[in-house]
Amino acid sequence: MVSAQVDFVKHQEEFDAILGSNSPESHVSILADESPERLPLYHEACVYHPPTRSIFVTSNQMPNPSHQQNLATGDKHIKLTRVYDTYPGSTESNVAKTEDITFPYIDGAMLNGGVNLGPDHILFCAQGSKDLSDPSGIIKVAVPSEGSGDTTSEVVISSFHGIPFNSANDVVVHPLDSSIWFTDPQYGFHQGIRLQPQLPNQVYRYDPSNRSVRAVADGFIRPNGLCFSPGLDILYVSDTGAIHGSPSVPFNPAGPSHIYAFDIVYPGERTEPQLVNRRVFAYAPGKVPDGIKCDTYGNVYAGCADGIEVWNSSGVLIGTIRIPGGVANFCFGENGVIYACNETRLLRIHLRGGVRGALLGI
Repeated sequence: MVSAQVDFVKHQEEFDAILGSNSPESHVSILADESPERLPLYHEACVYHPPTRSIFVTSNQMPNPSHQQNLATGDKHIKLTRVYDTYPGSTESNVAKTEDITFPYIDGAMLNGGVNLGPDHILFCAQGSKDLSDPSGIIKVAVPSEGSGDTTSEVVISSFHGIPFNSANDVVVHPLDSSIWFTDPQYGFHQGIRLQPQLPNQVYRYDPSNRSVRAVADGFIRPNGLCFSPGLDILYVSDTGAIHGSPSVPFNPAGPSHIYAFDIVYPGERTEPQLVNRRVFAYAPGKVPDGIKCDTYGNVYAGCADGIEVWNSSGVLIGTIRIPGGVANFCFGENGVIYACNETRLLRIHLRGGVRGALLGI
């Protein structure tokens, strides 16, 4: 039973409001099970699409078959999978339907994080490849009709005033002005899929209304996940610098494993938001918080090496959903559901019915 492998650890009484009165262990199931080859199909993005009750996930980097060499991607590829959750009461014996999603040049895009863009599109971070003609930066992918794995994509932005982004990692959309905020660490180069970086490890804001792009935060080793607070007055950014990216550089347990908070302000007569008052929001030693989300109560959730850790809005760790193998990214669904990428499995976790993801329109 998968529930026996997932442990709910309460660090503060506040966690009870998230777990509810029923035993949460009875509400954990496998939505998509591991393949016979144990491929890491469920690694990143994890974008819930409400109209179709489906989740879009990207795999970890996987080696190409010997007959499909591609030096531009270091002979690796990333798959995009759609998983349908059409069985509200299903258990691990009733696994959901999955589809492989493809579009032209997807092999060179090397997709990572993603976010909904209205009901018909999803924005993905395309890390890109060493071939500059491959898609990179932020791309918009049309949600295909059910049963169809083929779709289309277009590049939204690929460079900072002509300088290619390093390897865009995660992305969010501001719900009021539709601006696009994303992180851009140098992981792609160190993983052998991108050319020498020309930009620092930074966070960017792109405004589709006037096509302006700004660097809004720097000073990171490897900026990774990001999310807004429910009130849109704070931006949280994780730094996974404890993981260098190169297979020849070992994990550094004393390296960055933090979540930083920034106040979002609009100074004077200026309409462009500024990030101020940078501070450490949370530190998870050796657990490298990756994808992060807020619920409507202001609690901050992060995919970590030990599962999903949860802090209250003051940065106090209130609970951990311990999942063997860890979680790189996850998303909120409906009615207190969390979908968690567990590398070879996609898990469905039922929390208290009132728990909802902030700013997701669910």
